[in-house]
Amino acid sequence: MNLFALQVKTRSEELFIKRAVMIGMKDDVGHWRLVFPRRAITVRKQGSSRREEQPVFPGYVFLETEALSGELYWHIRTTTGFFRFLPENSGPLPLEGRDLSTLKHFMSFGDVAGSSRVTFDENDRIKVLAGPLKGLEGRIIKVDKRKCRARVTLDLYDESFPVDLTFEIISR
Repeated sequence: MNLFALQVKTRSEELFIKRAVMIGMKDDVGHWRLVFPRRAITVRKQGSSRREEQPVFPGYVFLETEALSGELYWHIRTTTGFFRFLPENSGPLPLEGRDLSTLKHFMSFGDVAGSSRVTFDENDRIKVLAGPLKGLEGRIIKVDKRKCRARVTLDLYDESFPVDLTFEIISR
């Protein structure tokens, strides 16, 4: 299966998916699905904390299909909220290399990537034991122990995204 990156209206990714699926049920455009990886994050505000789901790649949805037919291409392009295929609208290319491995990494945790389990060594460096941060240690740019978050830089085509992922500290 090939994965194509679609840029859609930010904060309207789920609405775009609903629209595309509803229209797709009417039109027979082949076998395809839209992937929208999210991350669970704990937000503390005014003394209370709550769990939120936020996108890993804000403003991006991924199309999984065997081949991008002309009918499917126009079906996606005409759905409200669509901006463009990446890297360019006139010649969409499937993800490959590092971009594909990063996306598959987050897809392996299901629809929502939860918290990672970490520990800190004697030099106060983070060691990831399990979870979404596993394998991304080299991309960590900031660690906030108080909020239990690590900021990671993720790349997609030529753009970089700083993303906060949560972790649970396991005692040494």
